[in-house]
Amino acid sequence: MNTRIRLALDWTPNTNHTGFYVALAKGAYAQAGLDVEFIIPDLETCQTKPAQQIAEGEADIALTPSESVIGYQLNGIPLVAVATVLARDASAIVTLKQSGIDRPKELDGKVYGSCAARYEGDIVRQMIQNDGGRGRFVMRKPARSNSLRALITNEVDATWIFLPWAGVEADIEGIELNQFLFDEYEIPYAYNPVITVHRNWADQNTDALRRFIKATTAGFRFAVDNPDEAARLLAETARHPSLKDRNFLEQSQQVASRYYFDGEGQWGFMHRNVWKSFTNWLIRNHLITDADGELVQQIEVDRLFTTEYLAEVPIVIR
Repeated sequence: MNTRIRLALDWTPNTNHTGFYVALAKGAYAQAGLDVEFIIPDLETCQTKPAQQIAEGEADIALTPSESVIGYQLNGIPLVAVATVLARDASAIVTLKQSGIDRPKELDGKVYGSCAARYEGDIVRQMIQNDGGRGRFVMRKPARSNSLRALITNEVDATWIFLPWAGVEADIEGIELNQFLFDEYEIPYAYNPVITVHRNWADQNTDALRRFIKATTAGFRFAVDNPDEAARLLAETARHPSLKDRNFLEQSQQVASRYYFDGEGQWGFMHRNVWKSFTNWLIRNHLITDADGELVQQIEVDRLFTTEYLAEVPIVIR
């Protein structure tokens, strides 16, 4: 009997998730003795938190930002990242080119479209301040779940997007965006999304987790080598309304595939210095507190992530 694994996605199916759906469609999970169930969030309420699903036992594995791992650990819940989906950050704060807001400091007094992610407002505020602004802005949850639509309709002045998805959508529609990249404004943002588990579950399901990571690695390798075919498999397997435009999906997949593997040709590998730089930045800027509300002065970064489950000998999907 196959081992059942409930995987909670961080967003509706998109090209950040291609490797998972390829692994399902091409039988890599079945070959690994796994029955993987995808849990898709309800974005209309923008309230579903995959990390919370893990903490409450409603999911076994989830895709979350690094911030969720940090926040839950500081509140005594031992979530841990076991792989990163993207080797480097693929997101940015964006504004419409026509708005004239071409630097973060010009967001002072403006409306920022948020989904209320952990530390999100603090990160945006610090970016503005690092550019010489005061960091005073209005944070509003858009009425619609599509942050790019909210930007285009002037519901918000800026928002945080994934470049391989909303960035490609804007390019196809001829919408020019200003992009504020985090490292350009001295913010060492960490990995997003990461594959997150509860440490107790990982300890009890070590072999299944290794097999899951191995099969998933194969899915992402296939997506890099065969982006158009991978895009087709994503659309046909996920069967989500957001995946109906084949031209957009193929272009998004071409861009997303550039972010999957690092310079060493590894998928999922996380570098300690990336986690260390981000947590040090959070501490230095007094952005994180513990369960008692006290400012955190030190974080054991090696408890936040592990690479022990990454595949040594990958499965090959054809």
